[in-house]
Amino acid sequence: MNVERSPSPLSRRDLLAFSFFRSDAGAPHWVRLHRAAMACRFEITLSGEDEAQVPAARAALDEADRIEAALTVFRETSELVRVNRTAGRVAAAVDEDLFGLLQLCRRLHAETEGAFDITSTPLSRCWGFLKREGRLPAAEEIESARARVGMDGVELDPRARTVRFTRAGMELNLGSVGKGYALGKLGQGLRARGVAHALLSAGGSSVLALGGRGAGWCIDVRPRRLQGERLCRLYLRDGAMGTSGAGEQYVDVEGKRYGHVLDPRTGWPAGQTLSVTVVAAEPAVADALSTAFFVGGAELARRYCQAHPDTLAMVTPDDGTRRPLVFGHFAGAKLEGM
Repeated sequence: MNVERSPSPLSRRDLLAFSFFRSDAGAPHWVRLHRAAMACRFEITLSGEDEAQVPAARAALDEADRIEAALTVFRETSELVRVNRTAGRVAAAVDEDLFGLLQLCRRLHAETEGAFDITSTPLSRCWGFLKREGRLPAAEEIESARARVGMDGVELDPRARTVRFTRAGMELNLGSVGKGYALGKLGQGLRARGVAHALLSAGGSSVLALGGRGAGWCIDVRPRRLQGERLCRLYLRDGAMGTSGAGEQYVDVEGKRYGHVLDPRTGWPAGQTLSVTVVAAEPAVADALSTAFFVGGAELARRYCQAHPDTLAMVTPDDGTRRPLVFGHFAGAKLEGM
């Protein structure tokens, strides 16, 4: 656990995808607590006037380790690995938290027309992205992997609280929603301990704003694929933001770039979008939707935001303009510079 104190105002510091500020620069200093979890940096920023809340922030960050231990696919002892290992043979019982998360993922899968799918691990293995060894697979390999993908092959029994796979070789992976889910749990812990104002981030791609004095927490949106260029400035109160892009992992074959965000409906990398940023009430939902809209593009984002009030999406098409399309509205968000 690390604690940092910075003079006011909060300096511009790019955390992978975003830089974080506060709108009221009158606070004497800022306090940041951070720790490594889920292969990224989890951070909580407090205003100097809330320094008495440092113990609460420290206790909240401790939850990140517990959540990672349950949800990772890279530890044989995790609950999710146990499910992947056994649910193809027998119904696997899970705890209330994991079952609730799986139910949320099923709902978002349906609401995004299949663009968000936590069963796409066979495709990630096929393309080599699961172990950061990207390759271009043969078409028959992709089709074979697709046969093991789809939420219709996952049975959730609410009464018994169990998970069962109806097709052999299926696997769940919560990487596209896990950081946001963890931030939501950390936020619940902060609120339970009386913290009204805090900015939480996980790897820069997932953000949760608790409270926010004045106009709210101020966030510069700087997607990786745009080489740090600021798309806009977002003032956010009591809301969450998630971003997706294909800048981290890709395979280059004869000059063609294939990114690591795969469309579970086709088995091929999504290729029509540079970046997506979503603002919603829950960080897990913001994370999942940013992935879904990266896969499904601007039209999916438009349809979803029309059907789901209090969701804001910024989709930057890969059309050479670098001009984001904005859909929907979030009551606690204000965009500046667009």
